[in-house]
Amino acid sequence: MLAAQAGQSPAPPTQTTTPVPYAHTYLARSGTTPKPSEQDYPARAKLDKLSIGAEYLVHSFSSGREMFIAKDYLVVEVALYPANGQSLLVNAGHFSLRVNGRKQELTAQAPEVVANSLRYQDQDTSTGLHPEAQLGPLVLGAPRPVERFPGDPNARTGPPPPQAPADNPSGMDKEPPVKAEDLVVEAALPEGEHHGPTSGFLYFPYRGKVRRIRSLELVFSSPAGATTLPLM
Repeated sequence: MLAAQAGQSPAPPTQTTTPVPYAHTYLARSGTTPKPSEQDYPARAKLDKLSIGAEYLVHSFSSGREMFIAKDYLVVEVALYPANGQSLLVNAGHFSLRVNGRKQELTAQAPEVVANSLRYQDQDTSTGLHPEAQLGPLVLGAPRPVERFPGDPNARTGPPPPQAPADNPSGMDKEPPVKAEDLVVEAALPEGEHHGPTSGFLYFPYRGKVRRIRSLELVFSSPAGATTLPLM
């Protein structure tokens, strides 16, 4: 009130900032290991400036050790071989997928989007009750066992006694398990300029029934040329 009478402007309202939610950091795209030649892939094509090999993997993608499923995507591994050691600009947008000869083709989805769908597709929707909880008369957990004789080991209700860890015959540290949401990005087709063979997975969104796919074609169109590879 005194500030207003003195001709001073009121202090601006306090601004609050909303914290940014945690965002998962994915690995960089490194692709897969190209096979020696495009001839080693079930589908292949040869252009003036490059050769292409491709393999249709339905919903699966793999690191060579573990295999995962992206149920809402059709997965195609693609390999590109520049002619005469030339450089090649690789872009997932140069590929599309034609299902059953339809004019509207499927475009490749960004692997980060696929990774997010894999992270949240298996969320636990259970009520949180113990598996042994029963409706009707409230009974939570299994009944307490009765000791048949002093020291009966079957009547113990506490945690099991500690045990020594199992021996590791190799003496080497085990590799950490691979997460599907990390691999789907890491093994995706690496984009940018490449001076040699490069390969990786492409993910095309598809929620239809696989058994209804009668024909599948991988369409390639870029400044380096254009072709269509029949996958099935």
